[in-house]
Amino acid sequence: MKTSATMQTKDRIIEAAIRLFNQKGFSGTSVREIAKEADVNVAHISYYFQGKGGLLEQLISDFYEGYIQMIETQVHQVETCHAKECLLHVVFDILSYQHEYRQLTRFVYREVTIDSTLMREIMSTYLTKEKYLFHLIIERGKSTHVICEELSLSTFMIQLKSLLMMPYLQPQYLTEVLYLNPNEPYFYHMYFKELSRSLHHLLEPKEPRLGAHMDLMKSSN
Repeated sequence: MKTSATMQTKDRIIEAAIRLFNQKGFSGTSVREIAKEADVNVAHISYYFQGKGGLLEQLISDFYEGYIQMIETQVHQVETCHAKECLLHVVFDILSYQHEYRQLTRFVYREVTIDSTLMREIMSTYLTKEKYLFHLIIERGKSTHVICEELSLSTFMIQLKSLLMMPYLQPQYLTEVLYLNPNEPYFYHMYFKELSRSLHHLLEPKEPRLGAHMDLMKSSN
């Protein structure tokens, strides 16, 4: 059984690692620096995480475990609710999750751009699962005619993930250039409202073209 002292030590290491990895990058941070920042013995990092690589793996895996579980909670309800509303709930939950873990979020999103064995595993497990969950929502919406049938899942994922990730990947841009404070809860609530309007427009089923309607009438005569 893990004691409270053990959890406190592990939590201090994790918090210190996130701070330093954000400041200096994973490669630029040494185990000794993490131990010093966490006020623990270097041996603790090897004992609990099997070194810096194991610490990296746990940080990213823990982030995506919580992330995927959160999306699954909403997707389980998609058969009994409006698909577009389900999608908006997912988007809000992602923004809320990213805000709560914003330092870890920034580090993880930077790290997944690196081509490594670990990141390929992350892509093939968590991020492939994420795509599948969004696929379920989109297909449900298409089948119930509340989401545009021509919507491309791949293009939609590019657009959505860009919109969701950018504020937490580049918080300094928001602060220094746009004079927004992404660290405040009001930010993601405000951003969600704007994002919702964009998504409603993107997902809205398209009205048939007049020409297509006339062609249909001709063919039926």
